[in-house]
Amino acid sequence: MDFALFGIFLLACGAAGATGAVFQPGAWYKQLAKPDWTPPDWVFPVVWTSIYLLISFAGMRVALLEGNAYAMAFWAAQAGFSTLWTPVFFGLRRLKGALLVMVPLWLSVAGATWAHLQLDLLAGLAFVPYLIWVSVAAALNASVWRLNPGVKPIVPSEV
Repeated sequence: MDFALFGIFLLACGAAGATGAVFQPGAWYKQLAKPDWTPPDWVFPVVWTSIYLLISFAGMRVALLEGNAYAMAFWAAQAGFSTLWTPVFFGLRRLKGALLVMVPLWLSVAGATWAHLQLDLLAGLAFVPYLIWVSVAAALNASVWRLNPGVKPIVPSEV
């Protein structure tokens, strides 16, 4: 195991995850109508920590392999879209806009899963929980948007 390479991928995940510290759910999110199947609050940090460890492991395993261009491109894309979703949903309160970010996020995670599987079975399997989680998150985002049609987005110039 290349701990330095793992650390670099984990640092990238930490940077993406930092948007969760900046744009926290807070009272606004708590008052929204949510479906009955919404996971309890404590599940989110546990799942994200697990996902970040797994995809850092996956990135480390594939980074030095020949023919890894698509895997690394999808890895980078999912990190970018994951970073974008939180400020759109929690920061700007744009529920539909966040759902639109979910489309390329889901596609990039699916692409990363597929590309990693082509190169290394363990790396590909490490992405499977993320693909499941982003699918649940997309359904939750869609449900929250549907259940809260009157949510007013924040306009950045008003902040």
